[in-house]
Amino acid sequence: MKLPGHDAMARHADEHLVTSRVKLPRRIVDRPLRQVSKRLLMALGVLAVTVFIVWIDRAGYHDNSDDSVDFLDSVYYATVTLSTTGYGDIVPYSDGARLINVVLVTPLRVLFLIILVGTTLEVLTERTREEWRLNRWRSNLRDHTVIVGFGTKGRSAMQTLCATGLKKDQIVIVDPSAKVIEAANADGFVGVIGDATRSDVLLRAELQRARQIVIATQRDDTAVLVALTARQLNRGAKIVAAVREEENAPLLRQSGADAVITSASAAGRLLGLSVLSPVAGTVMEDLIQQGSGLDLIERPVIKAEVGRSVRETDDLVVSVLRGHRLLGYDDPAASPLQLTDRLITIVRADPNLEQNNGD
Repeated sequence: MKLPGHDAMARHADEHLVTSRVKLPRRIVDRPLRQVSKRLLMALGVLAVTVFIVWIDRAGYHDNSDDSVDFLDSVYYATVTLSTTGYGDIVPYSDGARLINVVLVTPLRVLFLIILVGTTLEVLTERTREEWRLNRWRSNLRDHTVIVGFGTKGRSAMQTLCATGLKKDQIVIVDPSAKVIEAANADGFVGVIGDATRSDVLLRAELQRARQIVIATQRDDTAVLVALTARQLNRGAKIVAAVREEENAPLLRQSGADAVITSASAAGRLLGLSVLSPVAGTVMEDLIQQGSGLDLIERPVIKAEVGRSVRETDDLVVSVLRGHRLLGYDDPAASPLQLTDRLITIVRADPNLEQNNGD
C-alpha cells in the first residue's frame, strides 16, 4: 500500500482545530447587524412614544429649573426615565401625570430595558440552548448514516442516499474542515469537525449506533485507518469505502470494509466504455445517477414473485442475491425465486421521490 506520509486531511485538522466538535444545523435567523438594527429601531420607537406621552401632558410636570416643560425637557425626562436614571429635576406633580406614569410610562420603561438586555440574554442562553439541542439529537439518533469526508465523492454519496428517501437528519458528516462542515450545516446536515481516524471523533458522530458508514476520504491510507477504527467501534454496521488505487482495495476489505469502490478505475472504465459506445456510457452514467432516468436498486422478493422465474418479474432483474451468493440473471440456480432472495433490478426512476425528499 502506498503511504506517502501524513494525510492532508489529518494535517489540516491538526493545524486549525484544537478539539473536535459537533455542529447542528442552525435555524434561519437574521444577521447580527440586522438584529441590532431592529432592536435599535424598537428602542427609538419606545423612546418616541414616551416623549409624545410626556409632551402632550407637559402641564402636569414640574421642572425645578424654570417651572416649565418644553419639548427638549420632554425628551430629557423620557431618556432619564427609560434608562432608570431618574435625577428628579423634572417630576410629575399632577394626579393625571402620575397615573399616566404608572399605567403607560412604567410598562414602556420595562419594555425598553428588555430590548436593551435582549442581546445579552440571547448570548447567555445560546450555549444552554445548543447543549439541549445536542443532547436531544444524541438521544434520538439511531440507525443513521455516517459519511466520512465531504468532498466530491462524499457529496455524491449523500445526494444518492437522499434521492432514495433517506432523511437529512439521519445523515452525519465528518470532516476536518470547519468550512466544509459549515456548508453541510447550511444544507441541513449535522456535522462533526475532526480527524476521523480518531475514535473520539467518530464517537461524537454516534458511529457506534450507526447502520451504515461511507468512507470517502481523499487518501487511501486514511480510508484504511478510518475503516479499522469504525469496525472496532461498530461490529455490525455496513461499511462502504472508496479508494484511488485498486491495489489498496484488498487491504481496505481486510480492515473491515464490506464494499470497496475503486474510484479511479471505475472512472477509467466508464471513459473506455464511452469511447467504444457513447450511448452505452450514457446509459451507465444514468444508472449511476440516482433519481433520474433509470435506477439500479436492490429490493426484496414479493410474495407474488415466489416460485417464478427471473424473467417473469415485472422489473428487469440483473442479479439475485441469495444468502451470500450473487447469482446472475442467466444463472439456472437463480430461478425459481425464493422469499428470502433480494433482487438487483433496473427500474424507471420516480422523480416525485427526489422532489418530496427535497421538500
